[in-house]
Amino acid sequence: MSWWGKILCSVWAIGLASCTQLPVTGPDHRAISIGATTSVTSDERVVLDYVLLDINRNVLEFAVNIGPDSFFRTFGGDKGPAPVIRVGVGDVVQISIFESSAGGLFIPAEAGVRPGNFVTLPRQTVDRSGTISVPFAGQIQAAGRSIPDIQREIETKLENRAIEPQALITLVEQNATEVAVVGDVVNGANKFRIRSGGDRVLDVISKAGGTKFPGYELFVTLQRGKKRATVYFPSLINNPGENIFVAPGDVVYVYREQQKFVAIGALGSTNQTSGVTGQYAFEQEKLSMNEAVAKAGGLLDSRANPGQVFLYRVESREALSAMRVNLSKFPKDQKFIPTVYRANFRDPSSFFFAQKFPMRHKDVIYVSNADSVEVVKFLNFVTAITSTVSGVAHDTILTKDAIKGGRHVLQE
Repeated sequence: MSWWGKILCSVWAIGLASCTQLPVTGPDHRAISIGATTSVTSDERVVLDYVLLDINRNVLEFAVNIGPDSFFRTFGGDKGPAPVIRVGVGDVVQISIFESSAGGLFIPAEAGVRPGNFVTLPRQTVDRSGTISVPFAGQIQAAGRSIPDIQREIETKLENRAIEPQALITLVEQNATEVAVVGDVVNGANKFRIRSGGDRVLDVISKAGGTKFPGYELFVTLQRGKKRATVYFPSLINNPGENIFVAPGDVVYVYREQQKFVAIGALGSTNQTSGVTGQYAFEQEKLSMNEAVAKAGGLLDSRANPGQVFLYRVESREALSAMRVNLSKFPKDQKFIPTVYRANFRDPSSFFFAQKFPMRHKDVIYVSNADSVEVVKFLNFVTAITSTVSGVAHDTILTKDAIKGGRHVLQE
């Protein structure tokens, strides 16, 4: 080995040995690894399978929804009329019974002075057993049944005793057909009754006084029994199919969560949200990939590789299948798959694609460095080493001269 190589190796060894002596803000990764009593680590390069897709026309066609959840898919569609409102425990009903002529079971013979051939029974509450009481008909099961169904049973039980009886039931108080609306609404933590014609999600939110914040900052969760789904609030307006009918016992939770994305890499902005490095708020209902890159300051001319701009998100299996992605290497029961979208801004058409590509909450944009930047880093590293070697040699000569000069002074 030449003398120059020996010097480089010596400086490298000294540098490594002295790393532990340099001031740091905490333990380095070696100390953490060595100090662990036990550890579970992976030496494999890829620890999570993911899909890589170039943004093109086919991808745009199936990447337009904000978020994977859907009220329509989770709870069913809203085709046809409103759902039938059924009587429940705690509801208050009033029953009127009509007969075709006087002198029957309920209408006396001298009924000429009456306004009509009917009698109205006192209001009653559906008891815990789910029944109501009708004279001469006995106990009638009411809970879980529609009003026309209950009316028919009453008429059947009275037909042999009354004169062509007809029953009319009025639902006075709907205590069992309530929907709870909680969260960031004006009149939060309240229950609202469903109208006989049926209410939709936006209807009950309106009954709760509306929302406290702009719609683009809100999400809505609907819980029905053991099922639940969350959608972006503007989706209820932009996609009427998501504004489904509510059902008795539903809980509607409206909450504020500003949509944000993270942008890291060769970008130029220092204007972050909430002091969190690289985190940016949408501050609008829809944000395209172009607008997101612009919010993050755009690509750095001196560092960025325009052909390698990546967007990381967890995509639904359904959407990837529609994009004709081969998912055979992923488990069939895996509904959401880590996905990396890539935009090549060297291609002029990519700007048009990225303008239509919608950002989602918690997306991550990463802009890689250009290859030339990595070369410059390496050259700077080499320059630092060679300048250090040169400096050490120069300092050695100065030290020797100083020692010699000191000896001459002592001899004199």
